[in-house]
Amino acid sequence: QVQLVESGGGLVQPGGSLRLSCTAFGSIFSFDIMGWYRQAPGKQRGLVADMTSDGSTDYADSVKGRFTISRDNAKNTVYLQMNSLKPEDTAVYYCNTPSPSGYDFWGPGTQVTVSS
Repeated sequence: QVQLVESGGGLVQPGGSLRLSCTAFGSIFSFDIMGWYRQAPGKQRGLVADMTSDGSTDYADSVKGRFTISRDNAKNTVYLQMNSLKPEDTAVYYCNTPSPSGYDFWGPGTQVTVSS
């Protein structure tokens, strides 16, 4: 059973920064893709950024140049450095990793609120 443990959310002023972390536990398969999604109230959950084990990345257009995803494969941990945060970045952020068969594992989510 895979468990994703997230940390790092909170309240920040516009223009500020936050760093999210997510560690994956309990699997016999390697976590090839690890990433972050977010869901704002009344909106669908969507990709923020993901990263493969060999370093390929994908970002939502709305966060390019502001957010950076990175990972430590030895620790099965993925990070999301969020800079120049905007009120529209307010959402619950979810860590995600798919199994080799395509089943999606999700973390419980961490709230990020950008407000003055």
